Amino acid sequence: MKKLMLLTSGIALCAGMATANDDLVSQMGDSTQWAIQTGDYKNQRYSALDQINAENVGDLQVAWTFSTGVLRGHEGSPLVIDDVMYVHTPFPNIVYALDLKNEGKIIWKYEPKQDPDVIPVMCCDTVNRGVAYADGKIFLHQADTTVVALDAKSGDVVWTAVNGDPSIGETNTATVLPVKDKIIVGISGGEFGVRGHTTAYDMSSGELVWRAYSMGPDSDILADPENTTHLGKPVGADSGTNTWEGDQWMIGGGTTWGWFSADLDENLFYYGTGNPSTWNPAQRPGDNRWSMTLMARDIDTGVAKWFYQMTPHDEWDYDGINENILTEQMIDGEERKLLTHFDRNGLGYTLDRVSGELLVAEKFDPVVNWTTGVDMDPASETYGRPAVVAQYSTAQNGEDVNTTGVCPAALGTKDQQPAAYSPKTEMFYVPTNHVCMDYEPFRVSYTAGQPYVGATLSMYPAPDSHGGMGNFIAWDNINGEIKWSIPEKFSVWSGALATAGDVVFYGTLEGHLKAVSADTGEELYRFKTPSGIIGNVMTYESAGKQYIGILSGVGGWAGIGLAAGLTNPNDGLGAVGGYAALSDYTALGGQLTVFALPD
Repeated sequence: MKKLMLLTSGIALCAGMATANDDLVSQMGDSTQWAIQTGDYKNQRYSALDQINAENVGDLQVAWTFSTGVLRGHEGSPLVIDDVMYVHTPFPNIVYALDLKNEGKIIWKYEPKQDPDVIPVMCCDTVNRGVAYADGKIFLHQADTTVVALDAKSGDVVWTAVNGDPSIGETNTATVLPVKDKIIVGISGGEFGVRGHTTAYDMSSGELVWRAYSMGPDSDILADPENTTHLGKPVGADSGTNTWEGDQWMIGGGTTWGWFSADLDENLFYYGTGNPSTWNPAQRPGDNRWSMTLMARDIDTGVAKWFYQMTPHDEWDYDGINENILTEQMIDGEERKLLTHFDRNGLGYTLDRVSGELLVAEKFDPVVNWTTGVDMDPASETYGRPAVVAQYSTAQNGEDVNTTGVCPAALGTKDQQPAAYSPKTEMFYVPTNHVCMDYEPFRVSYTAGQPYVGATLSMYPAPDSHGGMGNFIAWDNINGEIKWSIPEKFSVWSGALATAGDVVFYGTLEGHLKAVSADTGEELYRFKTPSGIIGNVMTYESAGKQYIGILSGVGGWAGIGLAAGLTNPNDGLGAVGGYAALSDYTALGGQLTVFALPD
């Protein structure tokens, strides 16, 4: 531990002079821009623009479109900075800069030359969740794990850094977090037995500043045994290895391909870690810390302040990588700094983001059945743990168990598609999956660069329900309850947007952009775009006019059958069969559609 403290104190000394990136902070504070994928550091995906509102949204029209020239799944959204729009694509991760003052003329185009051998190493389509902006640069984390800084005006490469190794299964699908003087990035590859990590690079030079692994020795996970806490108690020495058998932690998963949020006042950033490797739980006894964990870390040093493991010894592939939305709200008569997280495991969590105290843990889809709920008694030995229903366990007495009727399926009650929050209604607007599964584990051995899954899945709509595979819900994070719910034919795989106009936007896998009332969920508008939507809705203003933008291009895990031309029902980690009917409603595409009110 002395080695860790010496390392981090040195980093802290250098980082003490760093200040927040004033340019990006200013751009995020200007509602006419869309300067970061998550809307702001709080991940609220809320816009103060209200020119488009509940009274007139029904009059929306298509203002203009742009073809990306790439098929497969289009996740994430464009950015808008000073009347320039930055649009990204799936592999090969092309970036376009478009002049919004000149009919979207292409100012520059960056097309990286990547080895296509990275494609089969990507778990669930060749998606990318978007570029980031800061300090006059555009930051792209490519599929092959190369982090690239581009000059925002010219598109010239300023610096590059290699974050991982695709030959052992490390890839990237996520955006990056530009915060203070750093670019913070994660890694994908849990289905190939990689060891997850989060890394900070210097924003100006691309030099590596620190790296925090999800599991391993204290010096690797950047945890202080006495001062890093889990549910209010010190994690103790060797917390990242002592719940693993032997050296299984070295190929333990816990990848970090989700979203980041940040609280500059607390100097903390937040994210979640993914599933433990392998998917066969009988091969990795123990809690498998710190997979499936929410993490709060110091921005400057990477040292962890607190952890919360949501699904110890995960048996269902319920990655914990979904976004953490930061709010300030009243709870029990006191205003608290809160963090709300909608996990793949089907539970909606509310925590104090400063201390890591667990405040709420409730099901946000009533069909969730693998657990009866979380022990909320701080005096209990099982405090904070979900109670597993034996019938839906996939490993019992150290043996593989073929389990049927597990809800949710491995893709969770919600995957990475981000929710939105409106400070006007104090409700969260959540795209969800309404899907269950049968889960058959099998023994698997590890070979670097080869799939390390160890389970066969089949997926289907939740039984005895509305017959569809998704819902779009409004959630009360203080009382832990659904306020209203809109049933959908397929999973809602699009990120939501809430606005001051009392409208919430989201997209559907069939390709509809929908606008609903923030108060009641009443549908106010819909438009069918050329392909299924797995992108995230964004908004901006140009020349005094508000616009709504969405990328369409079906794919992602839910659409992997269409995206990759797969037909075996068990392919795509079980999604191909579950979403087979999707081909009756949409086809591949790659287009940005921008909407506005008529003049």
